Amino acid sequence: MTDAHPPDNTPQAHKLHLSRTHALHLLREMLRIRAFEERCAELYTAEKIRGFLHLYSGEEAIAVGIMQGLAPTDAVVATYREHGHALARGLPMDRLMAEMYGKETGVSRGRGGSMHLFDAERRFYGGSAIVGAGIPLAVGLALADRMQARTQVTACFFGEGAVAEGAFHESLNLAALWQLPVLFVCENNRYAMGTALERSESETDIARKAAGYQMPAVALDGMDVIAVEAAAREAIAEIRNGGGPRFLECRTYRFRAHSMFDPQLYRDKAEVAQWKQQGPIVRFRRWLEAAGMLDADTAGQLDAEIAQALAAAVDFAEGSDWEPVADLTRDVAG
Repeated sequence: MTDAHPPDNTPQAHKLHLSRTHALHLLREMLRIRAFEERCAELYTAEKIRGFLHLYSGEEAIAVGIMQGLAPTDAVVATYREHGHALARGLPMDRLMAEMYGKETGVSRGRGGSMHLFDAERRFYGGSAIVGAGIPLAVGLALADRMQARTQVTACFFGEGAVAEGAFHESLNLAALWQLPVLFVCENNRYAMGTALERSESETDIARKAAGYQMPAVALDGMDVIAVEAAAREAIAEIRNGGGPRFLECRTYRFRAHSMFDPQLYRDKAEVAQWKQQGPIVRFRRWLEAAGMLDADTAGQLDAEIAQALAAAVDFAEGSDWEPVADLTRDVAG
């Protein structure tokens, strides 16, 4: 298992020709996700959002970094911790917030809620409440692309808890055997639902597990958005050129509980605080300031812009209608 302490290295900007415009785009995307998640937590406490809620705070660098290498025609399969993936993919914030509320104007017409976001136009095939359920779906999408002679790539996100599922092993085996265009992205936040990785897996090196299926697999710092983007761009280019599946283990840490119902008795508050000091946004902002790419005025403008967009999204959700009672059985098999 990797060191329990957070990394303290600076972002690996040398891996990309990083312009100020692109750097600020990465920061903006991570800030948007963090703001959305923190507002969702507040709305959940106020009982505006109901049901289960799994927040992505702390893992923003992975979704943002991976999406930089994907084309609009590529497919994305997420997990039930999917708000960050959806925002990074370009799903509108107002319709995402409406879905959190369960309103008809949501991306899934209010029927999916937090764990089942969906957008066919953007090839975002959402999450599933079943651990690891998206992995075979991603393999199926990639197989369809291969059979239709398309050049699309399917990116599949999942946590390290899914590695214990049979679907993980069956899917990796088929993807490697048939050389399917899949990018497997393991978001290893160390605790799955609430069990430390070393207490559930005899082999804690997830990338090593994937390599056992004869596919190139890399473990990287999932708190470094530049490292993630660089690895994603390289892997996706290889996949698109017919190189078969690739596997990225992004080692990260979630700052909030597994879900809003989780008392977090399995980890110390001091550990969480230590990781927060080296979180993806803190580290990247620090590096941008040192590199002369971010000043106080620009940072303030970004924060104000995001706050305004988030307020508009909440207003949109508050003002949207519930699905009519007469439509509740629509699309339900009888």
